[in-house]
Amino acid sequence: MSADVVVVGIGADGWRSLSSIAQSELSEALVVYGSTRQLALLPDDVGATRVPWHSPMSAHLAELAASELDAPIHVLASGDPMFHGVGTSLVRAFGAERVRVISHPSSATLAASRLGWDLARTQVVSLVTASVDTLTAHLTDGAALLILSRDATTPADVADLVADSGFGASPFTVLSDLGADTERVHAGRADTWTGAPSALNVIAVDCVGPARSRAPGLDDDDFVHRGQITKRPMRALTVSALRPAEGQTLWDVGAGAGSIGVEWLRLTTTGRVVAFESDAERAADVVENARRHGVVDRLDLRGAAPAALTGAPKPDTVFIGGGMTTEALGIAWNALESGGRIVANAVTLETERLVVDAAGRWGGDLMRVSVERATPLGRSTAWRPALPIVQWTAVKTETGEPA
Repeated sequence: MSADVVVVGIGADGWRSLSSIAQSELSEALVVYGSTRQLALLPDDVGATRVPWHSPMSAHLAELAASELDAPIHVLASGDPMFHGVGTSLVRAFGAERVRVISHPSSATLAASRLGWDLARTQVVSLVTASVDTLTAHLTDGAALLILSRDATTPADVADLVADSGFGASPFTVLSDLGADTERVHAGRADTWTGAPSALNVIAVDCVGPARSRAPGLDDDDFVHRGQITKRPMRALTVSALRPAEGQTLWDVGAGAGSIGVEWLRLTTTGRVVAFESDAERAADVVENARRHGVVDRLDLRGAAPAALTGAPKPDTVFIGGGMTTEALGIAWNALESGGRIVANAVTLETERLVVDAAGRWGGDLMRVSVERATPLGRSTAWRPALPIVQWTAVKTETGEPA
């Protein structure tokens, strides 16, 4: 395709706040794409053909990218096109060299200026397409959150979640129609907030509540489980051995309650987990635990290993806890690319033999861990050991051999 794509950011106040460059581009445009609301912001003397996005917008974008274009097209975007905007989707579809972006202040920038917040120290969370539950992962005392709303119902949903999570005393501000003549600011507390904002709104939460650490090793009671859970001390060691990193995909094989995958996701913002669980009730627990910790949008739940491993998204890292078999270990190892890491925890003699054999075949490290807790014994206290666990860790090289 020889045509360029010009993306123009526009605010709720429309034409009047656009730069002369943006106005010139749109005045000379032949075709302008945008939402119905955005297209209505253009003055009548802009003679371009106006094309509203079809639903779903992603399908319309794909159709546009696949078409033959013989002239430049222009696209309207809300605020900064490259900040949770359509600009990033267009760059993916057409390539960065084909897309020119004319930016406008984002809603987050406008909100920070109204509140006097340092945007560099503010966490921006988009709920435009994500579920409200994802906000849970960001709640901690002292956090300053700007939340991009899906519609007019989002503030009430957010206020309920914030209050139910123990942050009801947090200052809670909803800023509507930023930059427009109809701009409004409603301030209060999360546990008492009421209001009827417009569909174009941003929520600011200055978190007051419990301090929440991201360090691995949450209490076992923080998870719904039926006994199939990696206990806290071993979970902390295991997540450390897995070395979570941004943008990576973890296979959690034999997920049980999903505690390993949930802790992995809490330590990243772009990591993903593919969880494999054969039992329907435990699978439901995996989803519930991911939801209550605000990471369910990055969880992909599948069926039993080893069958469900085939065709799953390629992993960067694999954890095998339950359902360990020779076949599952082999499929997981073969699925890893060079530099991929595998960690397997064995509790029984049978699975211990499997990881010892795997270490003999592929190398890596073996570690036996035993944890003892002080518990009552009559009127005294004694150490009570948990079952020891043998952990195998290996990193694959280009030759398929361990590092």
